[in-house]
Amino acid sequence: MKVFVMNYVIPLIGAFVMTALLGPVIIPFLHKLKFGQTVRDEGPESHKKKSGTPTMGGVMFLVPLLIVGLIAAPKHPTILPVLFLTIGFGVIGFLDDYIKVVLKRNLGLTAIQKLALQFVVTGIFAYWLQVHTNVGLEMKVPFMPETYLDFGWFNIPIMFFVILGTVNGTNFTDGLDGLASSVTSIVAGFFTVAALVTDTDLPVITCALLGGLLGFLLYNVHPARVFMGDTGSLALGGFVSGCAYMMGMPLFIIPVGIIYLVEVISVIMQVGYFKATHGKRIFKMAPIHHHFELCGWSETRVVAVFTIVTFLFCLIAFVGM
Repeated sequence: MKVFVMNYVIPLIGAFVMTALLGPVIIPFLHKLKFGQTVRDEGPESHKKKSGTPTMGGVMFLVPLLIVGLIAAPKHPTILPVLFLTIGFGVIGFLDDYIKVVLKRNLGLTAIQKLALQFVVTGIFAYWLQVHTNVGLEMKVPFMPETYLDFGWFNIPIMFFVILGTVNGTNFTDGLDGLASSVTSIVAGFFTVAALVTDTDLPVITCALLGGLLGFLLYNVHPARVFMGDTGSLALGGFVSGCAYMMGMPLFIIPVGIIYLVEVISVIMQVGYFKATHGKRIFKMAPIHHHFELCGWSETRVVAVFTIVTFLFCLIAFVGM
């Protein structure tokens, strides 16, 4: 019972309380600094009223996560790679947000700059796993107990593809009030249960992020008082992919991160079809959550449906462990 409380209850409640208490401090501070979101002109009309809502709110749950992680690290050193990947991508997102809202360069980091930084963070994580842990890069196959895929040296480029794909998937998912935080709360819950089943140290970090996201949702549900920005959304992708690799479960990102995957695919399909047909579109707007909005769904309905879908696919993934 003591281990359960230390590994699960205290990190979750501690991160929740810290995030909840940071809200009344950070949100007015972001307002004062004019760190407001700039809504794209081509976005849904209903989003125009969100212009000026503070962004970069991801720091509200990343700070508690970092505090809990550093306190727990001496007894649970295996959480450090996940913490590094999460905070590392969070820093990239912070730079991107800072350039957008402070320097007033609407596109933030250039595509090349962002990709280069993402490669550096992913490379350090890969090196850490290979040199300083006993975690292999073999991938557990869902619904096939004790079966692992090992592609030898190709495991490294596959890792880069999985991590960068997941990070950009969570980034695309962050487009509605409470969407990325609600979906990833369910995913964090899945990895908490998976960590319990596989008997790893990761519950400390998974519970800390879950608690932080629940605290963040107090301010991020519709109508949102603060957005997580790239600071939060890129960090969430690092968390999901980091947990998956530390447990040998990157293939499980497909079901548990089904919303991230669908969001990315919708953008790829939309852009590809638009270019191929010189202006025609498959969806009314991409990422796909905007398509449902333009079909008449409310933001809260989209968030609720996407969260339920995530929960059901996490149940399927759990059965397949």
